Amino acid sequence: MFMGEYHHTIDEKGRMIIPAKFREELGSNFVVTRGLDHCLFVYPESEWKQLEEKLKVLPFTKKDARAFTRFFFSGATECELDKQGRILISSPLRQYAELEKECVVIGVSNRVEVWSKSTWEEYFAQSEDSFSEIAEGIVDFDL
Repeated sequence: MFMGEYHHTIDEKGRMIIPAKFREELGSNFVVTRGLDHCLFVYPESEWKQLEEKLKVLPFTKKDARAFTRFFFSGATECELDKQGRILISSPLRQYAELEKECVVIGVSNRVEVWSKSTWEEYFAQSEDSFSEIAEGIVDFDL
């Protein structure tokens, strides 16, 4: 399980260090794709395959299903760590997530998310104010 928040930088070539605590669980091959809220989602290969199977059954006759799968899969890239524990984030993915220099890498259960520092701080501040309301809204999920 992935958890925690780590602050890193992206170099001029688009390389970013994956936190050491995440490397083993991600394995040697994993997938980076566009996430929601203008961040990137990073999935271990096994989690990606499970998600892929779930998305395959979405009805292609539904406009929203087509749009979501296009958005999600067109940005997906298989990655592997270099010897320094870094990954290369493609230019389109960096552009989507507005990743320039400072970034935040967070663990979210079965995936890792990569955020620009400014986007994360803005998102977190907005969510923090409504955290109690969000918690009340999800009580029906047996948490």
